[in-house]
Amino acid sequence: MANPSREKTRYRVRGELAICLIAVINSFAVYLMLHSLGGMPSISSVPYIISEVYPVASLGAWTYLFQTVLVAILIAMRLQKGEKGYVVYYLCSFLVGGLFSVMMDIHALWIGRLPQTFFLCIFYFGVSFLALAFGIALSNYCKMPIIPTDLFPRELTLILGQPYKQVKTRFDIGCLVFTLFWGLIALHDLRGIGLGTVLCALTLGKIISAIGNWLDTRFVFDSILDPEHKKSAV
Repeated sequence: MANPSREKTRYRVRGELAICLIAVINSFAVYLMLHSLGGMPSISSVPYIISEVYPVASLGAWTYLFQTVLVAILIAMRLQKGEKGYVVYYLCSFLVGGLFSVMMDIHALWIGRLPQTFFLCIFYFGVSFLALAFGIALSNYCKMPIIPTDLFPRELTLILGQPYKQVKTRFDIGCLVFTLFWGLIALHDLRGIGLGTVLCALTLGKIISAIGNWLDTRFVFDSILDPEHKKSAV
């Protein structure tokens, strides 16, 4: 149970407002990281490499399809456990995923015009890394259906009963391995993979967990779609 004295110092924030901010921040972070030439976040590298191999649709469209697969896996796992109440909540995340995919295509229109020098690329990567970590941490606490790529590791944490930072790190490494394999087989290079991708896979889960703990001490999120599980995933 939360400490009453700590409750008085925390600010209340609407989850509906937070989810809009998350869609903008996370999509911005993904494209800025790619523009920094440091690679992409591990989880976003999967739809990226698919879009490079099959350029019949935009990265935003492939991302939405990838999100669909992740949500379908979560629904199957919940139904197997007889927890049907989660299905509607998961399906609502498709709407958020659609907003995220649209914002990715919008950010692609202007981020590609930013100058690329050595020091600017380092700056871009630092900004994108912190923005992505903050956006995902905010997703874990906003009590709203969130972007499926963020929802998946958070829900696996609850389903498997394991620490978030461990689940997130393993999932990111799995995405990294898939991207490496597919890039080498289909394109014969490491497209979309860089030092930043590896750094994200190994450290992002821990940074998200730390930021999440900071958010939990300062903010309380309210939502009309507050999920049944109020247990923190971090």
